[in-house]
Amino acid sequence: MRSDEDLLERWLAGVLTTPGMSALRDPLAARRVLLDDALRAVPLVRATAGRIVDVGSGGGSPGLPLAVALPERSVTLLEANRRKCEFLRRFASELPNVEVVWGRAEEQGVATFGVALAKALAKPPVAAELTLPLVCEGGVALVWCGQHVDRLAVERAATLLSAELEADEDGLLVLRKHGPTPARFPRRPGMAKKRPLA
Repeated sequence: MRSDEDLLERWLAGVLTTPGMSALRDPLAARRVLLDDALRAVPLVRATAGRIVDVGSGGGSPGLPLAVALPERSVTLLEANRRKCEFLRRFASELPNVEVVWGRAEEQGVATFGVALAKALAKPPVAAELTLPLVCEGGVALVWCGQHVDRLAVERAATLLSAELEADEDGLLVLRKHGPTPARFPRRPGMAKKRPLA
């Protein structure tokens, strides 16, 4: 098996050269946005036990870099686009702790993950609704966001999903699940974006 560093280099190159994976074209920008920005979540992920799911994994960030950094943790890359899943499988096949699942967050059933990740998935309140139903009580959803996030909207959405906004780590929201997912969640596919909770 090739080294993890080599795998990440090939993955970054693949994201840049495969149509539809990213709008980024500059290798340095891709490293900063897709790799370095993903890896800053390592301490937060380490702080919560359990399996990890990257919701709407797209080209593989943040899930693949975190899977390499945390080889003892099981990571699921959840992606609704079949072509992106095939891309992800090229690299996941070299990592024994990674599984690629083709599907939507709303169709995944019961909460079985300790950590859910969402980067460039949707606006933070929508990302909260797509991730938190997958998280066990005591687990977290980590949501990457811009500088001008509407914290009140995120807090309202989290409350409806039996969670709270625990921290904002420089554009990385930590949503802690403190109770079971209410029976009305997850809503059917597409509803979170069509009718946001907040």
